[in-house]
Amino acid sequence: MVKPKTPSRARKATKKLAKVAVEKLPVRPRIELCREGIRLHPREGEPETLPLRAGAVHYFRLEPSAWRPALQSLVSMGFRFVETYIPWQVHESGGEGEPPRYHWEGRHDVRAFLREAQALGLHAIVRPGPHINAELTDFGLPERIVWSPDCQARSPRGNPVLLPVAPRAFPVPSYASEAFLREAETWLAEVAAQLEPLVWPEGPIVLAQIDNEGAMYFRDGAYDQDYHPDAITQYRELLRARYKNREALARAHGTPQVGFDDALPPVRYDARDADDLPRHLDWVAAQESMLARAFSRMRRALVEGGLTVPTFHNLPPAESATPLHPARIRLEGGIDLVALDYYHQAGDHRAILRRTTELAATSDGLGVPAFGAEMGAGAPPYVPPLDERDARFTLLTALAYGLRGFNLYMAVDRDRWLGAPVDRHGHVRPFASFFADLSAAMDRVRFPELVRHAPARLIAPRGMRRLARIMHAFGPASQTLFRMLGGGVRETVVEDDVDFGEGHLEAPPFRTARILVTAERALEEEGIPWALADGGDPVASLKGARWILVPTSCGVGAELVSALHGSLAAGAHVSFAPAPPRRDDHFLPLSPKTRRGLPDVPVLVGDDALDVAVVRHHVRDLIGDVPRVHVAESPCGATVHHDAGGSPRVLFVINPSPKRQRVVVQAEGIHHVRDLLDGTLLEPATGLLVDGCSVRFCAVE
Repeated sequence: MVKPKTPSRARKATKKLAKVAVEKLPVRPRIELCREGIRLHPREGEPETLPLRAGAVHYFRLEPSAWRPALQSLVSMGFRFVETYIPWQVHESGGEGEPPRYHWEGRHDVRAFLREAQALGLHAIVRPGPHINAELTDFGLPERIVWSPDCQARSPRGNPVLLPVAPRAFPVPSYASEAFLREAETWLAEVAAQLEPLVWPEGPIVLAQIDNEGAMYFRDGAYDQDYHPDAITQYRELLRARYKNREALARAHGTPQVGFDDALPPVRYDARDADDLPRHLDWVAAQESMLARAFSRMRRALVEGGLTVPTFHNLPPAESATPLHPARIRLEGGIDLVALDYYHQAGDHRAILRRTTELAATSDGLGVPAFGAEMGAGAPPYVPPLDERDARFTLLTALAYGLRGFNLYMAVDRDRWLGAPVDRHGHVRPFASFFADLSAAMDRVRFPELVRHAPARLIAPRGMRRLARIMHAFGPASQTLFRMLGGGVRETVVEDDVDFGEGHLEAPPFRTARILVTAERALEEEGIPWALADGGDPVASLKGARWILVPTSCGVGAELVSALHGSLAAGAHVSFAPAPPRRDDHFLPLSPKTRRGLPDVPVLVGDDALDVAVVRHHVRDLIGDVPRVHVAESPCGATVHHDAGGSPRVLFVINPSPKRQRVVVQAEGIHHVRDLLDGTLLEPATGLLVDGCSVRFCAVE
């Protein structure tokens, strides 16, 4: 047993951590994220770029004798990385009031597990939490943490916030609680001390995750939590930084009697008109910042402890309905890579398309891999099952729309999980052959180096996502749950008649969603590849755009306006719908300084008559000659991926319908293709047969 750190030593360490600025934290220069994956620079010789294909194996759920067969199965599937959680709950023991004791022996010996991976040529991705979920009781947190009143998130009435989840409901921690963050820092410092000798090149570790699906433990309604005293303090700090003086706060919130020291966040949605919205939007922005601050402290604990590798965080399914803000996670949290989790049923084409194009647009702009941190293969036994067809469709569709790397979760079965391609003894099931064939195909065409060009970008405004959160109509049954069940803004946002200005009563998220869907259809009918662009992270997500559509009903932030001017200067065309912006992303009047120059930008439509024909005519005049991909059979889709010289190298054809389809695809420079998985030679212009809920992955010949 390793000697535990004493509380006094931990307190000294956390004081030291607090002085370290996010941007100055050291990362080993020999480990570099790049668009193609992870580039390793050895002490001697040429750098090596590894495609980011990983498989999840939980060492603590397997007998040590099963580690090597499980890891060998990853190698047989063409994976280059093993990914594993390191659960706090599993490694810690000790009673209330006692210093924690940590266990790293036997099946808990993560160092021995990682050395076994290194011996087989695998690199490692580690995920030490503190929250890991993994279907563990209390999501992998020690009981003493979740039952500590000082650590618990609070409801508007000051009560603990319970998560009703199998196998046992538990009170969730607060991401603002100083007590919780100090405990988490102690745990992460211990993990870093254990793993520091295993950082590449001495060991296999090249990437570490900070926390897990940090959507406030899925109790993510805007007024569900967190009203912990430390969260209220952070909220007041945000108001002070934003408004500077009491008079500006009073104008924005309509509360002249309230100052920064006694401001309280709203506890329910009660806006009567547009001028009531800023105080609600400030509250959800404070939740976004609270998560980013927590991630920053967790990252500092790992780096200061010696785990100096690039870091990432994974956004859960339906991430757009949560308080997670990718730009803030990177800039305030110091996270290097923001990734997505994928758990979709076969045929869920539109959701995968939107999520992945938004991820890829930003990742490509930043020069990092678009990464699926959890690509579902199987599922827990107490949720709707995901079978092999679901996994194949989801992975291939995500690759079609720009995903460059993935972590198969789970690659190897374990308790509370069914359907992985490898059983818990390391025996490979027939399903594993798909991943082996896919890995070989991706290597043959050098897939991570290819580019899916998307000359059209549709802005997904941060303001729309914030408004949808505060206007959610179903309380603790959060918007995220409805999104995962297939619902959208129209199914979850309150429909009360509220005067939002500009002469209409329609809720702004409704109008924005309608504009985006109309634009998607128009672009697809024109054969113009498009991507969603994150309105909260515009500089990265707009790189390379030729035409940009900006919905304005939910306001437009100053950062987006600045990025749009940069895109205009680079030769892009920008269109607003339904009118030039008049409010910012907090629904305050857009300042004259910010609006300067915007009247010269074309407006797509000025009334409610937005339809597909209008958008097609408009974009045809603006976007000019770009490579088009026409698909004759709806609702099927197709994407083309080009090499650095601009030549088409790969064609994906997607059939989300349950019936077999003959899909006719017309794309410049593509006459014959060969299916990379079954070897069939095909002619896209005369039609490809695509089975129901499946995808063809083809090389251009």
